[in-house]
Amino acid sequence: MIVDRPRIVFSALRGNSGKTLLTVGVGACLTRRGKAVSPFKKGPDYIDAAWLEMATGHPCYNLDLFLMGREGLLSSFTTRLQHADGALVEGNRGLYDGMDHEGSYSTAELAKLLKAPVVLVADCNMVTRTIAAMILGCQHFDQKVAIKGVILNRIAGARHESIIRSAIEDRCGVPVLGAVPRMRGEIFPERHMGLLPPREHPGALQAIEEAACVIDRHVDVDALWEIARGAPDACFDEPDGKQKEPYVRPLRQPKIGFIRDSAFWFYYPDNLEALEQLGASLVECSALNDRELPPVDALYIGGGFPESHAAALAANTRFRQSLREAVEAGLPVYAECGGLMYLGKELLVDEKVFPMTGVFPFRFVLDRSPQGHGYTILEVETPNPYFPRGEVLHGHEFHYSHIPDWEEGRFTLVFKVRRGLGIHGGRDGLLYKNVLATYSHVHASGTKGWANTLLEQAICYRRNRSFEQTMTVDEAPVVTEISGTARHSFPPGHMGLTW
Repeated sequence: MIVDRPRIVFSALRGNSGKTLLTVGVGACLTRRGKAVSPFKKGPDYIDAAWLEMATGHPCYNLDLFLMGREGLLSSFTTRLQHADGALVEGNRGLYDGMDHEGSYSTAELAKLLKAPVVLVADCNMVTRTIAAMILGCQHFDQKVAIKGVILNRIAGARHESIIRSAIEDRCGVPVLGAVPRMRGEIFPERHMGLLPPREHPGALQAIEEAACVIDRHVDVDALWEIARGAPDACFDEPDGKQKEPYVRPLRQPKIGFIRDSAFWFYYPDNLEALEQLGASLVECSALNDRELPPVDALYIGGGFPESHAAALAANTRFRQSLREAVEAGLPVYAECGGLMYLGKELLVDEKVFPMTGVFPFRFVLDRSPQGHGYTILEVETPNPYFPRGEVLHGHEFHYSHIPDWEEGRFTLVFKVRRGLGIHGGRDGLLYKNVLATYSHVHASGTKGWANTLLEQAICYRRNRSFEQTMTVDEAPVVTEISGTARHSFPPGHMGLTW
């Protein structure tokens, strides 16, 4: 596919330099000008993506080479650009920061892959000409990265700006496209795990309006768009656009539920769209507001902030009970991070205990520092309903909780953790009946069989309920073929336990 749409990547010299303020503000300004901008967030982050989505009015998709792979990333990117005027990409951390000394999976590598120009955001707090030296270093570090401009952030005054602007334009040969002054208060306040999410910000729309006003006043947005328009035409592999269909075709659309509210909303749009493309009917529900779990054939519980809504989750007793009853009846459930915590017996936050669903008899304790943070590599070692043994998954974990009273040998942990922390003892993936819950988030573009298998489990569950099939706990798992890959499908009575 030939991509000739405007595109631009915003990066920085390091993290916490103001990239999100800039990207959200620019996105809002371009939207005001009538541009249909498709926003993207480099990396696995959900919160920045939510702000970009609200600012532009368009879904924000993640671009992550580690999670998605080159083919999956380019397919997602080119598909979203087909009906947009251009792409706005927010990088993460510093321009060249990656998993190793070669900068693998860095924003720089992404910009080169997309053939997109880069604009650097420079935090100028307590520094002057050194900023020019750092930018010059970025230019020479990898000359294939097209650095086309700089935006100064946290400027103390006119003299401060003049010194830095002159040094950059004289030594680096790139334009300074704006200078944002130091502000007393933060437009986007932070807490654990990053920015306060827009769902919990009392004045989210007002914050976006304020960011747009700041950018409109201090940054040359028209010049930024011209840089984006200057991106060269790129020839990418034609995206398939279709997921492989399961061999077993449903007579009716299987209903796959997903919990989405202020407590659980960490979902990559690609994951939900992959399920729909395969023929699933998505049913959105809320663990905070719905009285009980709606009739579904499978359930997907993403991550989020159950710790911030623990009291409300605990108060919705009937919903918790209905979910537990559905699990006991064999409902397939796939849960990630916050969803894993919700499936526990209790959640301890600030020395207060809140009852959760009790699917797993464990107490999750929220700590003050991250317990697991970064990319994960998981190897499937135990038969389960979702992944074949031997498969290697790329994921991401970011959690402050842990299980303090782990009982060795009581529950099956499906994954061996090659990279990351996991749940306990270098393992992850709690298994109970048709429930698999893990601290790691996966992306459907990189974990090709995930959507297929969740759909197949939904079909099997509905078929078993329709014909009222009964199977014993001792019965071995049934092996099915889904898109040519052998997977384990457990009967409703299977416990996933090693007593």
